[in-house]
Amino acid sequence: MGSTSPAPSPRPLAGWRGAASVAELVAGGALFALIALVAIFSRALQTHDPTATDLTERLLQAGSAGHLLGTDHMGRDIWSRLVAGLQWSMACAFTANLLNLAIGTALGLLAAERPGAARTVARQLTDTFQAFPSLIAAIVVVVVVGEGFVPLVMTLGLLSWPIFMRVVYAEASSIYARDYVRAAQVSGVGRWAIMRGHVLPGLRASLLVVFALHFATLLIAESALSFLGIGAPLGVPTWGYMLAESREYVLVAPRLLLVPAGAIILAVITANLLGDGMATRARRRGRGIEL
Repeated sequence: MGSTSPAPSPRPLAGWRGAASVAELVAGGALFALIALVAIFSRALQTHDPTATDLTERLLQAGSAGHLLGTDHMGRDIWSRLVAGLQWSMACAFTANLLNLAIGTALGLLAAERPGAARTVARQLTDTFQAFPSLIAAIVVVVVVGEGFVPLVMTLGLLSWPIFMRVVYAEASSIYARDYVRAAQVSGVGRWAIMRGHVLPGLRASLLVVFALHFATLLIAESALSFLGIGAPLGVPTWGYMLAESREYVLVAPRLLLVPAGAIILAVITANLLGDGMATRARRRGRGIEL
């Protein structure tokens, strides 16, 4: 009987060389690290109170009176509001994505490991949730439940986990069918030991890719809800809310629109670059990832 363990992973140095050979992964990783640092140290980087208004300094140009990107129609510092909005958006999207990951992984493993009624229920539940347009369902839930960080995270997390479930189910089913896993089962290795030792490590690459790509989707969803005025509580500076306020001043001060819109585009491109780079690296290492 052959070995019950998968082939050893490549040496760390070879792994880093593989990562460096993927331009998207390098660019996406560097940009994401920079954005994450700005979000973490948001308060230290704010030059003014992002909610403080001063009508005597409304619509100042960039660089005027110590305002790096100028001020908006209420005299609030645009740079400080942009940085504060980044922290809110990153926290919402990351936390909701962790919830997606937990729910989708649990149901995907359940469906792959237990054929029969458990698999049928998990797949039917996934199909039911995926049948509803996520953004429309999120709008309804937020309107009913209320605004705030926790309701928003719960809404985005409980409505968009099916993508994780489908990826985990497909990948885990393939892993359970491999010879070394079947050999471990025949040898009497417990199902939890097999899951921890063989299945979960094999899912790591796919889950990282899906997490990065879905992070971009959640950023857009959070911005859309804030744009509609039903995401963050009133007064919290968010990119979507900044976009909504800028509509009346597009011709007078187009930077009020361009700054938050550019920030959203940059964040989404960064997440997609990171996800695409990780997918490319996984394919080069022999792990095909279908999204």
